[in-house]
Amino acid sequence: MLLTRPGAGWNKAPSAKPAGWPFRLRWIQTASTGVDFFPAWLLDGPVVTVGRGISADPIAEYILAAILGFEKRIHDVRARSRRDWKLTSLGSLDGKTVGIAGFGAIGRAVAERARPFGVAVKVLRRTPWQYTLPGVQPVDTIETLIELSDHLVIALPATAKTTHLINAEVLARARKSLHLINVARGRIIDQHELLRALDAGKLADATLDVTDPEPPPDGDPIYTHPKIVLTPHVSWTGGEDIKRLADKTLVNLDAYAHGAPLADVFDRELEY
Repeated sequence: MLLTRPGAGWNKAPSAKPAGWPFRLRWIQTASTGVDFFPAWLLDGPVVTVGRGISADPIAEYILAAILGFEKRIHDVRARSRRDWKLTSLGSLDGKTVGIAGFGAIGRAVAERARPFGVAVKVLRRTPWQYTLPGVQPVDTIETLIELSDHLVIALPATAKTTHLINAEVLARARKSLHLINVARGRIIDQHELLRALDAGKLADATLDVTDPEPPPDGDPIYTHPKIVLTPHVSWTGGEDIKRLADKTLVNLDAYAHGAPLADVFDRELEY
């Protein structure tokens, strides 16, 4: 068995499959949900299981912090002198719509935390809905979702089908008050078109924990754009992901030892 995570060492992995791969390996468990960080040959061998959901809670908390930060603007209205002591109207979540693109563990964790604030929750997911959840309304397309959303959360896997899903045509449908949040992968958003849309006032703000490429090169305008809050892919931190990964791995190890199906198996056709 190989237990691995998307660490910096994988940047030096050979592009070609090593001679003899997969050696005597029978099972690979990754600490991450996404596998796009690893070389393609890692997935061309024994069964691969992923760490789906282990960081859902801290990521959902990050998203709620971003949403509340956008609405309440505490740092913007902070009084540093008597001159700043004046009435300023803050935003509210009451009656707003939070759109969630992708409804896996992260999407569900966001919905659970957002609903008590009085928001409507609209969700786009790949698979058909067998039943609806209270307070969660499914939508059929990303275009519909962005049209309805005040805050739009990108929580989709990075696949060939989701690359540049958020493009110029989709951004043109956004409300001018839209706050876009990406905690998935940078390549899901056409970053150049996002900057253009923000400059043109087609949406209000963006909170990005991921970029394309990652990290952006020095001098990239994304670092200093006044309408972007950029964090260095840290939304997953702060939770008990190590313990959750250990628990998930031990459950799968027990299943493997008894010949039972493994949980959270990577699907090569779906790419996640």
